[in-house]
Amino acid sequence: MRGVTARTNASCWKEARRYLVGGVNSPVRSFRGVGGRPFFVDRGKGPTLWDVQGRRYLDFIGSWGALILGHRNPEVMRAAEKALEKGTTFGTPTPGEAELAREIAKAVPSIEQVRFVSSGTEAVMSAVRLSRAATGRSKILKFDGAYHGHSDALLARAGSGLATLGIPASPGVPRGVTADTITVPFNDLAAVEAAVRRHGKGLACVLVEPVMANIGVIPPAPGFLEGLRKLTRRCGALLIFDEVITGFRVAYGGAQALYGVKPDLTVLGKVIGGGFPVGAYGGARRWMSQVAPEGPVYQAGTLSGHPVAMAAGLATLKVLRQPGTYELLEKRTRQLRLGLTLFAQRVGLKTAVNQVGSLLTLFFSEPPVRTAKQARRSDAALYRRYFHGMLSRGIYLPPSPYEAWFLSTAHGMPEIEKTLLAHAEVLEEITR
Repeated sequence: MRGVTARTNASCWKEARRYLVGGVNSPVRSFRGVGGRPFFVDRGKGPTLWDVQGRRYLDFIGSWGALILGHRNPEVMRAAEKALEKGTTFGTPTPGEAELAREIAKAVPSIEQVRFVSSGTEAVMSAVRLSRAATGRSKILKFDGAYHGHSDALLARAGSGLATLGIPASPGVPRGVTADTITVPFNDLAAVEAAVRRHGKGLACVLVEPVMANIGVIPPAPGFLEGLRKLTRRCGALLIFDEVITGFRVAYGGAQALYGVKPDLTVLGKVIGGGFPVGAYGGARRWMSQVAPEGPVYQAGTLSGHPVAMAAGLATLKVLRQPGTYELLEKRTRQLRLGLTLFAQRVGLKTAVNQVGSLLTLFFSEPPVRTAKQARRSDAALYRRYFHGMLSRGIYLPPSPYEAWFLSTAHGMPEIEKTLLAHAEVLEEITR
């Protein structure tokens, strides 16, 4: 078979563990959350991956959401190859940076100007720094279960109380660094109000995933995002939407276009790079003009605005803006959600299947799941059995019970039907 080598998944895993920390370059890839060992990818096309042994998998991760058009989309590949023919990187401006920024600014309601960086972590860190400079305040309010990258101040443990000050969630993060991080439950506007009453005069920003997707998919409750907008305006803090996952994923203008709530700053990543490393933050000129070289807030990056990422991202957005794209994505995901729910009901399993656009999570839990606390009550042991049952049938799902499934435009009805057939078989197997 083309592309298959003498390597095996076992031999690759052995070599990886010898030279890479834990055998991986991002922890969830290790399968630690579900047990077993990862397979090693040789190539991908459309909705499909092949491992080094030639085995085929239907992919519901899509590079953790970046590949909304599937693997090796022809338009994206052509754009990247054309850019690569001119060189790899230049460290000086290229036309593609402004072209992609213009497309983003036209699409995302809150953005007039953009600064490109190389990762979502870097983008969030920079947006928070900008909010602190713009307000002259230091405190950050975030939400239990939200992941905003691995910068120190945002690796704060969530508390069970109404509003708790940050406690480091990782060794190596000094307590003082997270002392200004306040964590409250998502979808609990009363908790936010209490935190604002207590800390409002020192609050630089409220940082939120408008749709939570790093504890599994959790949509905002009606009025929640609108409430955050009102509270931040009242206390003078900036509202930051972390749309690294939702940006150009749940709608062409992101979650803020879908829900009609306009933040002060927006963080983007994943989809806007077309499969290449990228991040961005943006907002109105009044805020972005404070970033160097126009203003005093310093941030720089050697590979920021990488020409190949800009070309691939622009090609991706041009495909996505075609009429009917998001309607079809939502329809396919809804069909999958309904099937997952129906087959679980048939075997008597309680599940909550949360969906927003082409994002979905299956929780083995009593519905509904509206908070991180409820998500953590889902049956992780049962998910492990489910994951491996699906994987053995060629369906690759997130190797964690607390991650999103990502559908792409390459997932059609044959892929949905194949997944639901495997789902029904696995549920029958694990409930015998």
